[in-house]
Amino acid sequence: MLVGIIGGTGPQGLGIGMRLAIEGVDIIIGSRKEEKALDIVKTTLEEDLKDYDVSMKGMSNEDTAKHADLLILTVPLVAQKATLKSIKEFVGDKILIDATVPLETAIGGSPARFIDLMEGSAAERTQKLLKGTGVKVVSGFNNISNSHLSNIPETIDCDCLISGDDNEAKITAMKLINKIPGVECVDCGKLEKARIVEKITPLLIGLNIKHRSHYGGLRITGIKKFTE
Repeated sequence: MLVGIIGGTGPQGLGIGMRLAIEGVDIIIGSRKEEKALDIVKTTLEEDLKDYDVSMKGMSNEDTAKHADLLILTVPLVAQKATLKSIKEFVGDKILIDATVPLETAIGGSPARFIDLMEGSAAERTQKLLKGTGVKVVSGFNNISNSHLSNIPETIDCDCLISGDDNEAKITAMKLINKIPGVECVDCGKLEKARIVEKITPLLIGLNIKHRSHYGGLRITGIKKFTE
């Protein structure tokens, strides 16, 4: 499977890309500007991943969406609409994992505060913006910190909460995400559950700020988690 990270040059997208690449997944890092993606991938392969045998290349977001089998959206809320518009004609009936969280930073506010969206959640907004394409939207990666993702090779002590309306798409997404050491996926139900899941992120950010940490995460106990 060829996985494309849309907006993948930021810390979240690059962190997800590195983690999956180490586990043997072929990765494309996408960016609004292809040159930026190429430069960051070159640096990442020469520095962060120099001790690993990985497959990672850089492309524009449009080419990433065109060539990848599965997409992961990792852009700030302010870039969500424009980015999705730029790749809409290429998504087809692929799976798109949306990691967007509506934080108040989008309007110059606090990262520990949430913005209520008319659509209910950022993932539902993505689904609305890509309506008619056949794409299957899954919400995921909302609650795993960038510090956890970049702290290679340490395992990630955090669950990944998943929601989506297509069960097969969720299973494919969870199989992929479960490749990351330490991460366990929890199927939270329909895509509308992203309204709750996304609101956990500013809480975790606030807790990390309060307790001077970068690694605060979430574990769900007492239920059966996803296994292949």
